[in-house]
Amino acid sequence: MSEISSEIDVLIIGAGHNGLTCATYLAMAGLRVKVVERRHVVGGAAVTQEFHPGFRNSVAAYTVSLLNPKIAADLRLHEHGLRIVERKAQNFLPAPDGSHLLTGEGRTHQSLAKLSPRDADRLDAFTGELEVIADVLRQFVLRAPPNLVQGFGLGGISEAINALGTANVLRGLTMERQRMLLDLFTASAGEMLDDIFESDLIKALFGFDAIVGNYASPYAAGSAYVMLHHAFGEVNGKKGVWGHAIGGMGAITQAMAAAARSYGVDIVTDNGVREVLVERDRVVGVILDNGESVRTKYVASNVNPKLLYTRLMPADALPKPFLDRITNWRNGSGTFRMNVALNALPSFSALPGNGDHLSAGIIMAPSLDYMDRAWLDARQYGWSRKPVVELLIPSTLDDSLSPPGQHVASLFCQHVAPVLPDGTSWDDHRDEVADLMIATVDGYAPGFKASVIGRQALTPLDLERDFGLLGGDIFHGALSLNQLFSARPMLGHADYRGPLKGLYHCGSGAHPGGGVTGAPGHNAARAILRDHRALFG
Repeated sequence: MSEISSEIDVLIIGAGHNGLTCATYLAMAGLRVKVVERRHVVGGAAVTQEFHPGFRNSVAAYTVSLLNPKIAADLRLHEHGLRIVERKAQNFLPAPDGSHLLTGEGRTHQSLAKLSPRDADRLDAFTGELEVIADVLRQFVLRAPPNLVQGFGLGGISEAINALGTANVLRGLTMERQRMLLDLFTASAGEMLDDIFESDLIKALFGFDAIVGNYASPYAAGSAYVMLHHAFGEVNGKKGVWGHAIGGMGAITQAMAAAARSYGVDIVTDNGVREVLVERDRVVGVILDNGESVRTKYVASNVNPKLLYTRLMPADALPKPFLDRITNWRNGSGTFRMNVALNALPSFSALPGNGDHLSAGIIMAPSLDYMDRAWLDARQYGWSRKPVVELLIPSTLDDSLSPPGQHVASLFCQHVAPVLPDGTSWDDHRDEVADLMIATVDGYAPGFKASVIGRQALTPLDLERDFGLLGGDIFHGALSLNQLFSARPMLGHADYRGPLKGLYHCGSGAHPGGGVTGAPGHNAARAILRDHRALFG
C-alpha cells in the first residue's frame, strides 16, 4: 500500500450531486478538496447515459424540481451549461374507466371540475395551506436542524440558540397551521386526502407524492410528510413546478463538476474508498480501491450512512451504541427503475393522440386503494401484480436524447420489495417484472409494448450495486419520523458531524434528506468550514 502525502484539506467520498456541491463550497472558501468516485462517471444517481444505441436518458434520478435555487445560483450552474425547462403540463392521470386528470397552470381546475366540482372548489384551499407550510419549512432546508447534545457547554449553548431560532420560524404559523404541520409529520396522506376530496384521481395525484421512494402504503403513518417533502420544489422561480434538465439529469452534475473544477477541486473517478482511516478517535484519511492511502484533515461522506459505517469503517473504531443504531438504519424505496427506447409516442385511451399531456408526469395508479394494494402485494409476493408506474417522456422536451422521430421514456415503478420474501435474487426476476411494468403501461396506452425497441431495467439490487443505494433506496434512508430532521441520521448527529472527529455527512442521509437538492452538501460544507476556522483561524 502506497501513501500519498497530504496536499488536501478535505476528501469527499462520492461524486454525487451533494458531494460536488459540498466540494465547491469548500473550494470557494479556499480549502484544498479532492473528490473520489467509485464509478467511471461523476454524478452518482443523477447521470445521463446511453442505454440503447442512439438513445440517452437520465438513468436513475429522472426529473427536476427540488434543486435548491440558491445553490444553483451560488455555483453558477447556468453559466456552466445547465438549462432547465418546465413540463408543458405537470401531471396526467389516466383512469381505466376512460376518465383522466390533467394538471398544470390553467388546466387543473377545469380538468378536476369534470370529475368533481366539489373537489375543484376545495383544491385551492388545500394547496394554499400546503404552500404556506412548505414556505416555512423551506427556511430549514439550508440550515442544520437543532442537534441534541449532552451537557451544557459551548455546544449545548449553540444548539439551544439553534432550537430557539427554529421555534421562532414555526411561530410564524397560525395555531391551525401548526396543527396541520403536526398532521403532516405524523399522519397518513391517505386519511388526510380522504377527509378533503372525493375524486379518486385528485387523491391519487397527491397520494403518489406520498409514496415516491417510500416503500409504504399511502395510509401509512408519516406518509403525509413524504407528500409535503415533494412540495418544496420549484423550477425557474415557479414553486411547485417540475421540469427537465436539457441533456438529462447528468447535465446538473456535469455543471456541478465544472463549477467544482473551476475552483480547483480534484475529481477522481474509477477509484472509490475501500476504508476510512482512523487513528485514536479521529478520521485521518482513506484507503482507496487501488491501495493508495490518502491523508487529509477532514473526510465528508456522500454515501448512505449505513454503507459508510458498516462497510467502510473498522467496527472497533465506533461507539457500540452508535454502530448498533446505524446498523438498523431503515432503507428501501420499493423502486424498480426502467428506461425504454420507443419508435413512437404512446396514445392513451383516456386522452388519445399527441398533446402536452405527454410531456407531463404520467401517473398510472388511479386511486389510493390501488396504491395500498400494490404495497400489500409487494410485501406478500415481492412485487405488486398491479404496480404503480410513473411514465415520463423527456424527449418531448429535449430532442437531444433520441434519434429524430423516436423517443425515450423513464418508468419509475413501485412497489417492489427491496429483498424478495422467498429469498431468491432479483437477478432471477428482472425481466419478468420489467415485462409486467411495460404491460401495465400498455393497459392504459395500447400499442406501447409494441413501440419499445430497447430497454434497461434496474431492480433494487441493481440500484444498490450500481449506485450504492442500499436496498434501492433513492433517499439514502427512509423519510420516516425517526429518520428526519434532528434524527437524520441520528439524534446527536444532525449537525453533519459524525461520531469521530474530522468525519462529516454530506449526502442525502443527512438533513433535509433525499432528492436532487444539493442542500445536505451545502450544509455540511458550512459545518466543516466552521470547524476549520475554529481550529485554524
